[in-house]
Amino acid sequence: MAFNFLFDGPVGANHTILLAHGAGGAMDSPAMTGIAQALASAGSRIARFEFDYMAARRTSAGRKPPSRAEKLIPQYLAAIKALDVKGPLFIGGKSMGGRIASMIADELHASGDVEGLLCLGYPFHPIGKPDQLRTAHLAELKTPALIAQGTRDLFGTREEVSGYTLSSAIEILWLEDGDHDLKPRKGVSGFTAADHLKTLAGKVAAWTDKVTDATSK
Repeated sequence: MAFNFLFDGPVGANHTILLAHGAGGAMDSPAMTGIAQALASAGSRIARFEFDYMAARRTSAGRKPPSRAEKLIPQYLAAIKALDVKGPLFIGGKSMGGRIASMIADELHASGDVEGLLCLGYPFHPIGKPDQLRTAHLAELKTPALIAQGTRDLFGTREEVSGYTLSSAIEILWLEDGDHDLKPRKGVSGFTAADHLKTLAGKVAAWTDKVTDATSK
């Protein structure tokens, strides 16, 4: 399949982050665009792509439902191949996109093709179904990973996630009062959406530097 990548950030950046979208929002959704631009402003080269069901919504009538993971995994792998990055590559995405990336990260990290994993609002469980956890593979993850999560994300709040068994390779950036798009409510936490994007961008910049430095030693 052909990919129409969206790029943000400097061409000469010392790393690239490939991001996939969530189940219901396209790669150019306001949330994805805001995050990509924030990360780019801090020095990352960002590439966004769409799975085929989402791309099809742009050209055909009706809304195709999200494909199952077993179909999305080979598409993510194909996107990595099509992107053909020469320098350090990080993979990830928003919600479902990050989850799919997390399912292929260890194999790619072991082969030296991927430096790390960035998940933006990880869907730890379906909304309203806290017992249906999507964390089994995260307990054994070996790839350096950063999860940015709002403390009131309905797919996994801070209180819920604190009880999960997660690999020591995973760092979590908690954004106070953030929802699944990492946005806080106005006048509640004292933070704005712009504040959280700035915090996210700074953390990702420092984390990618740390990961790539460790790999080069």
